[in-house]
Amino acid sequence: MRRNQAQPRSTRHPRRIISVPLVPRHCALTFMLSMLVVPEAFAHSPLSSSGAEQISALLSTVLLVLFCGIYWRGLKSKPARRTQVISFNSGSLLCAFAVLGPLDDWATTSSAAHMTQHMMLMVVITPLWVLSRPLPQLMAGGGAAVAALCRYMLHLTRYPMMMAYLHGFIIWFWHLPYFYMLAVLNPWWHVFEHLCFLVTAGWFWWAVLNSQRQHSPFALLALLFTLMHTGFLGAFLTFARAPWYGEARSLADQQLAGLIMWVAGGIPYLLAAMWVGYQWYGHLQRRMAAVDETNRSRSEH
Repeated sequence: MRRNQAQPRSTRHPRRIISVPLVPRHCALTFMLSMLVVPEAFAHSPLSSSGAEQISALLSTVLLVLFCGIYWRGLKSKPARRTQVISFNSGSLLCAFAVLGPLDDWATTSSAAHMTQHMMLMVVITPLWVLSRPLPQLMAGGGAAVAALCRYMLHLTRYPMMMAYLHGFIIWFWHLPYFYMLAVLNPWWHVFEHLCFLVTAGWFWWAVLNSQRQHSPFALLALLFTLMHTGFLGAFLTFARAPWYGEARSLADQQLAGLIMWVAGGIPYLLAAMWVGYQWYGHLQRRMAAVDETNRSRSEH
């Protein structure tokens, strides 16, 4: 009888432990290694390029693999949710495609492809990384130096509008004709341009998506500000009467690039603004309900 009574305890469901999905991680690693093994599939693979382009492509590959390696190493001591790991790996795969794939080669002759690459870096890849909340894993996998850098960067994200101003400056700076063509013609400046987009966009998205409740109005304002000034830049490119970036690029191609920034690039900002606004509205409702409850209890006494 005692054995029969003890048996149901062993059939209880154990506490769910969220493990790290190995398949997405291995897929991401295989994808990055294929850039070296199958250079034909990647226009700017270190094995398919030559000269400065080869070195810059190798630098981009090393930086991306190092970033992902630190995160995967940190997963051993700081496990993450399955959705977070998938979000990080998805952003890494898209980053490898955007920076080392054929899109980067098309961007040298097409303003629309170049704008698509920029939008992928700023409004697709970095939000995926931010939504994965990778700081615990990066700090655990990168040691004291990376942990100190993450803390400093996290301190800056307490000011959403400052991050919006900085990110906006970087966007307009690299879309001025002189600096735009400098990045197109010089592979080293092109790598630096991508780093500027990724770092400042990462600060911006972390500041608005992970903002504290008291900073929600500023996060919403930062999103609307970014939506407006990127829309203006896209409209300028769309309604321009002459190509901004040299006669080799057609006006129609530039107008398509403007529409990509203006319309497609604005969708993530709108979605994020709706989400932040919804969170802020819910916080205000709970706060008002608490105030009403306090006033009601005082009136009763």
